[in-house]
Parts: sequence; C-alpha cells; structure tokens
Amino acid sequence: MSKIVLVTGGARGIGLGIVHAFAAAGHRVMIADLGASDEWRYQLSGVQELEKAKKEESAIGEVDSCEVNVTNFASCESAVAATVAKFGGLDILVNNAGVLDTGPIETFEEEDWDKVFAVNTKGIFLMSKAALGALRASGCGAIVNTASIAGKAGNANMSAYCGSKFAAIGITQALALELAPDDITVNAVCPGIVGTAMWLEHLIPNRGRTVDEQQQKFEDSVEGRIPLGRPQTVADIAEAALYLANARNVTGIALAVAGGIVMN
Repeated sequence: MSKIVLVTGGARGIGLGIVHAFAAAGHRVMIADLGASDEWRYQLSGVQELEKAKKEESAIGEVDSCEVNVTNFASCESAVAATVAKFGGLDILVNNAGVLDTGPIETFEEEDWDKVFAVNTKGIFLMSKAALGALRASGCGAIVNTASIAGKAGNANMSAYCGSKFAAIGITQALALELAPDDITVNAVCPGIVGTAMWLEHLIPNRGRTVDEQQQKFEDSVEGRIPLGRPQTVADIAEAALYLANARNVTGIALAVAGGIVMN
C-alpha cells in the first residue's frame, strides 16, 4: 500500500538514499531540507541540492520538495503542512537531518555544541511534535529517527555528537512508549561507517586528494574496523529505514546497520 513519507535532510547523503528507497517502493515522498546552504565543517544542503533531488527522484516515483529548518518549530509545521497539502496526509516521518562536529572538550566551542544538539536532538522533538496530528490521523503512523552507532558507544573527541545520538535513541524509546496507544511506531536506525560528506569531508580531511583518492583512503581506513570488512552504503541504511517504517509490530528499536561493529 502506498504511504506518504516526509524525510528531513533528504536532499543528499543518507537522506537522499532513504528518499530513493521509499519512492522506488511506490510511496509518495516529500523531500525536506535546508533551502540556503548553511556554513558548517562540511557542505550541507542548499536549494540547488534540493531541486536536483526532486528532479532526479521524480523520475522514479511521486516526489515533491520543501524547505525546512528542523531547529525552528514554525518551519517544521510548514513542512508537515506542505506534505499534507500535496499528498493528502502523512503516514511516515523520517527524522534524518543531522550534523557532526568533533574536537576535544577543552577547545570545543559552546555554540558548536548547541548547534549539534539543536539539529540532532531538538530537531527530532520539533518535527515529531509538528507531525503528531497528521500521524495520528493516518491510522498507521510511523517515525524513524536516524541515530548512529555513536549513540551506542562513546568515542573520544566526539562528546557533542555522541551525546546527541545517545539522546536520539532515548527520545526514540520514550516516544515509542508514549505513542503506542495511538498505534504510532517509533524506531531508530543507527548507521555505521558510511562514506557521506561527514566522513569524506570532515572525519578524513582531504589534504589535497582527488575524489577517487579520498574514497580509497576512506575504504582503506575502515576496512580493518568492520567485521564484515566493508563500509556501509546509503542503500543499506535506507533498507533498514524502509523496514522499520513498515514493521507494524516493531517499536522502540535502535537498529545498528554497521557490519558487525556494534552487536547487541
């Protein structure tokens, strides 16, 4: 059965992979992302990426796009309203928007800490709050939050990011209990090591390498860390999100898609 899906942070990376998977499965998808490119440690989405994603994914399924800033409640409400106006409702909310920053706690700036938590944690709260009425009306509502394996085990110099992703899993579990009476499932997908801008442009600095050299450096750096011996792909994460959104008797789960790095 075709469902209506809203994906935040959907114009590139893991979010775009999730959009692609839902569209290919026959669902109607609203791509929500930043309209103006935001200054950060690596390139974030902008209006060009949003329009490009809409154009490319429209060749696969019924897709539209809208701008959203998940740290602003009015913007979240507008994204939900745009989805309902376009498609007639909302069945699945994918809270995928997220940012990463790293550094030792003694030099980590307070404003950077606040931004990481505003997007990764407050964004889930605001989008879920804005979407709740539409999800209740759906009768088969689902929320999927993009957390991380960094929300299951801490890493040095990543206190802000790990803290925000641990919080994302905690929010997932709390909402799963809170919204169960409304038959709304709430789950999280926890990506492992995926070659998105977070890794290629921030965690592994370029240092003048070509795109191909950077990709090879990434693959070499993670091969020995992953039991299955290969990095994860956006398609891997999207497959998990698609499952969690449609599994009507699964809720409160934080599913690691990490090639065996995290086992529980």
